[in-house]
Amino acid sequence: MKARIFVTLKPGVLDPQGKAIHHALAGLGFDGVNDVRAGKVIELDLADDTGDAAIDEMCRKLLANTVIENYRIERLG
Repeated sequence: MKARIFVTLKPGVLDPQGKAIHHALAGLGFDGVNDVRAGKVIELDLADDTGDAAIDEMCRKLLANTVIENYRIERLG
């Protein structure tokens, strides 16, 4: 079974990577971009019997810094 973890910064947390991307897009002539927030996607290949609680624990203990980041889990069959 595969799971995809989407990790994003919480609202109000400064995002220097997003600002750099926004600046670069403007420099390339893409003026219609109002804001950019960068995040990360982590794909896990898991044993079929891995439960939701175990995946959530992985996120809380290692994959996301829950002080400044949110995460969302998507199971891929």
